[in-house]
Amino acid sequence: MSKTSTDPTRHALNGPTMGTRWSVLFFADGLDPAPVRQALQQAVEEIDAQMSTWRPDSDLMRLNAAPVGEWVTVPAHLMAVLRLGLEVGRASGGAFDIGMGDAVAAWGFGSAPADAGRIRQALAVPRRSAHEVVQLDPAACRVRKAAPLSLDLNGIAKGYGVDRLAGTLRRLGIGAALVGIDGEMRALGLRPVGSPWAVAIEAPDLARRAAHSVLALQDAAVATSGDYRHRVRAGGRDLSHTMDPRRGAPLPAPPASVTVVARDCAEADAWASALMVLGEEEGAALARRLGLDALFLLRGAGGIRMVPVGELFGAPEASHVC
Repeated sequence: MSKTSTDPTRHALNGPTMGTRWSVLFFADGLDPAPVRQALQQAVEEIDAQMSTWRPDSDLMRLNAAPVGEWVTVPAHLMAVLRLGLEVGRASGGAFDIGMGDAVAAWGFGSAPADAGRIRQALAVPRRSAHEVVQLDPAACRVRKAAPLSLDLNGIAKGYGVDRLAGTLRRLGIGAALVGIDGEMRALGLRPVGSPWAVAIEAPDLARRAAHSVLALQDAAVATSGDYRHRVRAGGRDLSHTMDPRRGAPLPAPPASVTVVARDCAEADAWASALMVLGEEEGAALARRLGLDALFLLRGAGGIRMVPVGELFGAPEASHVC
């Protein structure tokens, strides 16, 4: 559709972060996008510098290297993510566990290939959830480990990065936008025509990227965890990247995907991973008990089956999903 004299200018910005790309879409006239792009890039680079497991000098890796029992001062954003990660870990009974860094690396989902010796060690070590052994002192921005532990924030950091992009836009006076990192999305306000932002829920297809359904979002965030991206082959089987904290190994038979809608993208990101680990029955029951909006996609002989949970997905007549 051609732009009329009354239509605001469309701005689509993007840049690299966390091994993928961030994206922002908004409409505004009389605005130079260059400073906006620079501010957004700086925001995600700050998150990557604090939380990356691929950068040996990140604040997270410095914390991982610290001796057990030693208090480590961390930046405010890392403290916020650790705090939320431990809260979701506790509320999910350990299904979401930010202390799986050793298993993630051993199975080849980090910066190095899979290692059979490290896999055997990850499977054999008695595991305690991060929320049981990581102690936070938020007032002083200090963290310490009460037991050996390797922290990994890949199940929450991208969502938090999306929230930082949204916060940066708001500080710049941009109150309506759609922001995302690698499929984790957050909507601010409405489109110029007064309609919600359309966000596709991806079909759990191993061969191609396609939309399963479309979600209409306003002032909310959405994140999806699935079994169809980031896979390794072991023992003649393709295994997804979602780790089972109880075993120190990839989930053997996870849902095809779980999508969660929440106020903040970091929260949606963490809960999507937690519900993947819990699976259809236990995960859906917990989502209902906590009032979460979630959509489980499950593979079966007849194709993909949907299990909707919550007000957003639960009512068949809801117009949010089509």
